[in-house]
Amino acid sequence: MFAIVEIAGLQYKVEQNQKLFVNRLKGDKGTKVSFDKVLLTVNGAITVGAPAVSGITVDVEILDHVLADKVIIFKKKRRKGYAKKNGHRQSLTQIIVTGITGFDSEKKEAKKAAPKKAAKAEVTETSETAE
Repeated sequence: MFAIVEIAGLQYKVEQNQKLFVNRLKGDKGTKVSFDKVLLTVNGAITVGAPAVSGITVDVEILDHVLADKVIIFKKKRRKGYAKKNGHRQSLTQIIVTGITGFDSEKKEAKKAAPKKAAKAEVTETSETAE
């Protein structure tokens, strides 16, 4: 079971107990956060949201705030005496996915919807045999 979720403007494929680094989130270490903008879920069947799947949330816990590796930016124009060196370290948050919740409500809705579809199929079969 996995889900595609939007966290801090980027899309991530997440699974249960997965650790990953995302752009800096607000909150301290140990804070629990949930994201409800789930774009796709796979739990035996594929569910695609338009734009998001309703009723599904991804619960995460913030493990740490860290800085990524330094990226060196070096600009130079040859024969002009121009050279500029700069650096940047992206602020990241390490999180662990504690759970993907909301699948139980979908199963209950699917069970309720299934008898209605079966009843409609019986009605169409009887109308075809009457002709």
